[in-house]
Amino acid sequence: MSRIEYRGTLVCSINVSDLDRSVRWYRDGLGFEEIYRMDDYGWCEMSSPIHGVTIGLQQAESGFGSGGATLSFTVADVEAAREHLLSRGARFDGEIVLIPGDEGVKLANFFDPDGNPLTLAQPNQPADASYEPR
Repeated sequence: MSRIEYRGTLVCSINVSDLDRSVRWYRDGLGFEEIYRMDDYGWCEMSSPIHGVTIGLQQAESGFGSGGATLSFTVADVEAAREHLLSRGARFDGEIVLIPGDEGVKLANFFDPDGNPLTLAQPNQPADASYEPR
């Protein structure tokens, strides 16, 4: 057992150059919903469609678009998700990549408005219906 008592949520903080633009992009492009916003601090926390995972958008003058962690979202249909994001103006890093085999995956790498890398992933195996996030 871990000595750390976790509370069942994960906040992924992403530096952005324009908070309003990024809130619209994550809302309209990825379907996130605003939880709360603190304009005096340049912060907005948004819930993702994944239970317990939120995105914290932090307006900053630097520290965005140049690497760091890449958030990868598992989706049911990577082609449909890619088409939706393209219709919202997302920039992709090439075409969908297929990694074959039972443990393989389809990957689509893209960027938010500040160039932060993100990934859509569709496993080759159907999702386990019995899976329950912790």
